[in-house]
Amino acid sequence: KYYDILANSIKYCRKEKGMELYCYCFMPNHVHFIFRSSNNQPMELLRDFKRHTATTMIETIQNNPQESRREWLLWMFEKAGKKNATVQKRQFWQQHNKPIELWTDKVIQQKIEYIHNNPVQSGFVTEPIDWKYSSARNYQDDHTILKIDSDGCLFGLKI
Repeated sequence: KYYDILANSIKYCRKEKGMELYCYCFMPNHVHFIFRSSNNQPMELLRDFKRHTATTMIETIQNNPQESRREWLLWMFEKAGKKNATVQKRQFWQQHNKPIELWTDKVIQQKIEYIHNNPVQSGFVTEPIDWKYSSARNYQDDHTILKIDSDGCLFGLKI
């Protein structure tokens, strides 16, 4: 359910917010993207994505009777929210985004490899393509979760 919320939010951002998605990986406790805002407003796009997914995720956790960690998760989100004056009740995402501007083909390729190898490094799979919620699969012509923008090029790097 939770990964589907992220995927649906990305689909919405691609359709309505001008997101061009080149690489992604959804991990159990964080998300990686390489994206571009066709509106030249990447921080606003990310803000809207985070706001929507936070609300939807918390509602889903609250209403999921099969979520064994529900009380603990909600407590953790409330605890994090109390530490931040800009949060009304619960904080789902960390405040910082750790954005990195990608200027060269070498850096772009390095970041794509890092993102795709994240589930391998975490011990979840042995090959990047085996992680269902990763664009590593898109690079092997599997677009079942999300489509990525591969018809153009990213700074000359064909993807």
